Amino acid sequence: MTPEGPSSRPATGAPSAGSSFDRGGLLPTRPTIRRDADRRVTMGGLVISAVYLALAVASIFLPLSVRRGGWLPIHLALPGAATVAIGSVLPFFIAALAATRPGRLEVRVAVVVSLAGGALAVAVGVVAGLGSVAAAGGVAFVAGLVGLGWLLLSILGGALGARRGLLPRAYGAAIANVIVGGSLATLFVAGWMPVVGAWGTLKPVHAWLNVYGFVGLAIAATFVHLYPTVLGTRIVVRPSVRVALGAMSCAPAIVAAGYLTTTDWIVRVGALLMAVGAASFVWSTLRARHGRGHWTTDAGWHRFASWSLAVGACWYAVGIASEVVRVLLEGAAPTGWSIEIVAAPLVVGFVVQVLVGSWTHLVPAIGPGDPRVHLRQRSILGAGSVPRFVALNLGAIAMALGLPSGVSALVLLGASLAGAALVAALGLLVRAVLVRAGAAAAAVGQVGQSRS
Repeated sequence: MTPEGPSSRPATGAPSAGSSFDRGGLLPTRPTIRRDADRRVTMGGLVISAVYLALAVASIFLPLSVRRGGWLPIHLALPGAATVAIGSVLPFFIAALAATRPGRLEVRVAVVVSLAGGALAVAVGVVAGLGSVAAAGGVAFVAGLVGLGWLLLSILGGALGARRGLLPRAYGAAIANVIVGGSLATLFVAGWMPVVGAWGTLKPVHAWLNVYGFVGLAIAATFVHLYPTVLGTRIVVRPSVRVALGAMSCAPAIVAAGYLTTTDWIVRVGALLMAVGAASFVWSTLRARHGRGHWTTDAGWHRFASWSLAVGACWYAVGIASEVVRVLLEGAAPTGWSIEIVAAPLVVGFVVQVLVGSWTHLVPAIGPGDPRVHLRQRSILGAGSVPRFVALNLGAIAMALGLPSGVSALVLLGASLAGAALVAALGLLVRAVLVRAGAAAAAVGQVGQSRS
């Protein structure tokens, strides 16, 4: 089973002039949906996401004043890598699962370009002190999110019975959350005084809507179909999945409302609801492992992808638990949000690990190329699976202990381990992409020789 499985189903709608007929010539069959261009956009977005992760690692070596503490690496990893990956993968998955036509290609490309370019402009503008550049980047970023929402609606508009499903609602809530959170940040970097003056209160609102309300929710919703596909088992929407996505869809907005109104009990209720959603998410992820397939080939590739997604979900729960405890203690005070507490579990353990695990599976599964190319890519992406997995998670553990306690030696050790694992993963991704490029060049050469 692969994510593109539904793409082989016939398109919905009445037969067109291009329809074929069955062997008896009596029953019209619907034309096959072509997803080649959609796959290329998805792969391109994943490569751009990987570039952002590489930039996030490189930015750690900049002076503290230049990278503004942990601001630059985190924003390259979250608005950059995570959002571009979500914006690239989400339309592909929705169209494939709904067995409907992909979104318009030019809109797909525009969304990826707006998200990637906007995130880069914000990072450069903030670091260089260029408010106009950062504000323009924020506008482009929000425009990309609006385009992503429009894509979702247009894709579902051509589907039968999928418009009000669980996943569309979760994705819709995630996009609405990040549009609000991204707009607040854009107004802040643009220097709009009502937002600048209240940023102490609005900062946790921005963080909850973007990190939990968008990145966490979108990834959790994608797990519903991606993780069983990686395991080779059936996609089952269990009650725990409904609880997880329902709670994770509502909780960030409730917490944001509590911060905006400085109402302690509202913030605490939202935080507890978020804890319920995170626990249900982890439970549903672990339950999906029952009945998984048994691998006879490409063990390293299967192992790394499945382990990364499963443990990444557990790291998400750790990050949520840490934040919930702090919110329960602090209430609606702005000090309830602390990037030092959640950076390691949420950014390194969850987002980075899930992104690497996802592209490990997706590049050979839905990327261009013939079976020989995909076989070689699986071999490359599965190389050193165990040491890379261990290094990344040991690094996340060390950073999770070192950042809140201020022990710089642990932070340095953790950053070194996690950074080495990520650099290795990026190198393997480049090799896997080059396999496809080399195969394409060889095919062109063979065609040229046959014509001559």
